[in-house]
Amino acid sequence: MKKIELLAPAGNMENLKAAVMAGCDAVYLGGASFGARAFCKNFTNEELVDAIKYCHLYGVKVYVTINTLVYENEVDSFMEYVDFLHRNNVDAVLIQDLGMFDLVRKTYPNLEIHSSTQMHIHNLDGTLLMQKLGVKRVVLARETSIDEIKYIKDNSNIELEVFVHGALCISYSGCCLMSSLIGGRSGNRGTCAGSCRLKYDVKNEKGLRLNDGDYPLSTKELNTLEYVGSLIDIGVSSLKIEGRMKSKEYVYMVVSLYRKAIDSYYENKKVIIKDEDIIKLKKIFNRNYTKGFLFNTNNNDIINSYRPNHMGIEIGKVIKYKKKVASILLKDDIKIGSGLRILGTYDVGVNVNDFYVNGKLRKEAYKDEIIDIKVKDKVEVGSIVLITLDSKVNEDVDKLIDSNLRKVPISIKFNAKLNEKISLSITDYNNKITIYGNIAVKAINKPTTKEEIIGKLSKLTDSIYKYDKMSINMDDNIFIPLKEINDLRRKIITLLNEKRLYEIKYIKNNYSITVPDFKKERLVSALVIDTNKIDTSKYDVVYSENGNGIKKLPRVIKKYSDINNMYLVGEIGAFNKYNNVCTDFSLNVTNSYTVAFLHSIGAYRITLSYELTKEQIKDIIDAYHKRYNKHPNLELIVSANEEVMVCKFSLGKYYNNEKVYLQDRFNNKYKLRFKDDLMYIYNYKRREDFDEKYYDIGVNSLRYNFDC
Repeated sequence: MKKIELLAPAGNMENLKAAVMAGCDAVYLGGASFGARAFCKNFTNEELVDAIKYCHLYGVKVYVTINTLVYENEVDSFMEYVDFLHRNNVDAVLIQDLGMFDLVRKTYPNLEIHSSTQMHIHNLDGTLLMQKLGVKRVVLARETSIDEIKYIKDNSNIELEVFVHGALCISYSGCCLMSSLIGGRSGNRGTCAGSCRLKYDVKNEKGLRLNDGDYPLSTKELNTLEYVGSLIDIGVSSLKIEGRMKSKEYVYMVVSLYRKAIDSYYENKKVIIKDEDIIKLKKIFNRNYTKGFLFNTNNNDIINSYRPNHMGIEIGKVIKYKKKVASILLKDDIKIGSGLRILGTYDVGVNVNDFYVNGKLRKEAYKDEIIDIKVKDKVEVGSIVLITLDSKVNEDVDKLIDSNLRKVPISIKFNAKLNEKISLSITDYNNKITIYGNIAVKAINKPTTKEEIIGKLSKLTDSIYKYDKMSINMDDNIFIPLKEINDLRRKIITLLNEKRLYEIKYIKNNYSITVPDFKKERLVSALVIDTNKIDTSKYDVVYSENGNGIKKLPRVIKKYSDINNMYLVGEIGAFNKYNNVCTDFSLNVTNSYTVAFLHSIGAYRITLSYELTKEQIKDIIDAYHKRYNKHPNLELIVSANEEVMVCKFSLGKYYNNEKVYLQDRFNNKYKLRFKDDLMYIYNYKRREDFDEKYYDIGVNSLRYNFDC
């Protein structure tokens, strides 16, 4: 039975080595461009080549994230980068952009594609569509529950990847425009500003603040260690750990814990994790833990509204304060080089450069001792003290990373028969190699002993291998120069390395697609909640949630209607059900290839992304005309309070009041809408950009949104 894959984050080469040493089966990483973590150090092309070779030697796969939206003027450099990745044997690429997905799958048919969680695939139909289109693996939305995953797995034949640990987005991935439209930093382009981690007031219709904590949208960390067995049992292919922005110590600790959890479950159907390991992990990074929506956690267990960053773990209490010296009664050991946070009216951070115990300078102190330490600000007696950086834990983890304990098991056979060529065979249980030496001759003086041969063959200290089995079959009273045995060992290890650095066959085809031609029009459209409550007679096209017109389907949907109407759809799964739809802004259309792809699979009218400028829209249309010699049917929303998030978490449920709104630190007010157990957040300011020049550059329809 094939074991479930443990997939680890690698923000840089240090973290990649930490992940490999901790026991991962695969890593995901980004290059200098097109990855959804632009603020990671990431990998240069040269580092990527080294990373792939390093991982492949250990039997670890490498998946590269190229999962941002791509603008028209970036397509050529995007494809050059994909070509580079394919030529250098990357195992798979993760893609969000639908146009680039179509272009890559047709151009490089032998390159494995995983649909990124940014593609917002959360239902069976989305999964089945990806399966039809040749995707090897779907990374499901983090909000997908265990029951929904099981249903998808039972009714599809595609690999499923699930996030099991790390930071959560409050919005469905691929469905957040808050950072982009408010702060100018696009989450879909890898530069998210973390708008959900900022301070907000939750206010009722009377303007009264309801929230105690200042961070009502800031999520806890996902932690599903104890539930690993459930995911194994339902047939999930890969367990994914978030953390490309985290430290190497975090990566090693989390990966090693999930390695233990997976292995212990396979061995005895129980997940065995020590409490002290969880404490160490919390010292490295802790934002409080949640099982997320993956394991049907109730709405109230997702948010940590009191702190959006690392909390650490309690280590003591202030029992005395005088002249900027705090006396702290310890609940755990501490070493210099650590970091503390003292909670009070104002939090006080302390770098532990030195401290005293009973008036004596010490480098370490232990549980139940009292340390005296200088603090820069006044602290209150009784304040809780958290350790946010434990230098001893970090040192211990760093030693484990540097120890190169991970070894590839091999079996070796040595044969030496009188007057026959010496043979040496090796296998890593996947590859097998046999090489031959000189003819074994009768010893004149001292014969070569079995122990001497074992001694020479055992010299693997500088390699990645360890002997699982060694077999020596030799005649008595023969002589073999020990140098020859050394040479044979070195040669066969080199050949095994070459075998393990496998090549993925490079194939490059020409891209082609068939698209319809549309006439140029100058339409005005509208999206309304209910056509019975607004005069829609002045609009050429009307979309509505209720009433007449083209029915708008939700962006998060489990079950589709069988009515043969035209729909306005906001997610890709609808294309597995219908073949005549209009697409909403949430399909994230930012280049002409996406327009062509959507038209080719049944989109009648396509709404462009909110994140485009007028010049970029012109680039898309001009490129479409030039490449396909056809006219696309495009729509642009020009008047709206843009929908900036859709969330499974609901502040309406949390406060038992669906008339609440958000107010930021600049007193901007964000309307919230609650529908079908989802929360929609709308921009505080209205977009007003009606300009007939959009018609002149080739947009067919300009839309007003009245859904807020």
